[in-house]
Amino acid sequence: MTLVKTLCFAPALLLISSAATIAQESAPMDADAAIAEATTVAAAESESRDKFRALDNDVQSLKKEVLDLNRDLFLLEEELLFPANSQVAFFISMDVGEYFKLDSVSLKVDGKEVANYLYTDREVDALLRGGVHRVHMANLKTGEHELIAIFTGQGPHTRDYRRGATVQIDKGIGAKYLELEITDRVKKQQPEFEIKEWE
Repeated sequence: MTLVKTLCFAPALLLISSAATIAQESAPMDADAAIAEATTVAAAESESRDKFRALDNDVQSLKKEVLDLNRDLFLLEEELLFPANSQVAFFISMDVGEYFKLDSVSLKVDGKEVANYLYTDREVDALLRGGVHRVHMANLKTGEHELIAIFTGQGPHTRDYRRGATVQIDKGIGAKYLELEITDRVKKQQPEFEIKEWE
């Protein structure tokens, strides 16, 4: 009876040991497959990153080309609209600015209003730090012209202040640049408005 039991259990033990052997043999194969798959995924991600970097570089290069083209077109348009022979440009600048806070500038050429510009606080701050603003550019025929600049803002003791400056322009052949400068007259504690021609 004991021999029969042993013989009956022997095939079961054989099956269990063979299953354990198969499991041990297949485990390294699954690990190798997992490593191979992870390597493939990492390679695909690296390739995808490289493609994305290349695409980003292409986009940045294209942006730079578009900006350069836009600048060239702007300069070409300016040359076509305002040829050097008839071009005149007006610039605003400020020096010190203790007695006047600029609010707006209005320009008239030969009695016709050509520009009216309202300044923000940031723009006024930029002017006080040495900036220059091109307020208007136009074409003028050769000959005599009258420029009237009207400055509006806050004067001494934060009172509303409006002041004009007039100058006769002798427009010759070639471009002409005029600077409308706001300075402080310390002795009178008043702002002063000058129109200067750039050489």
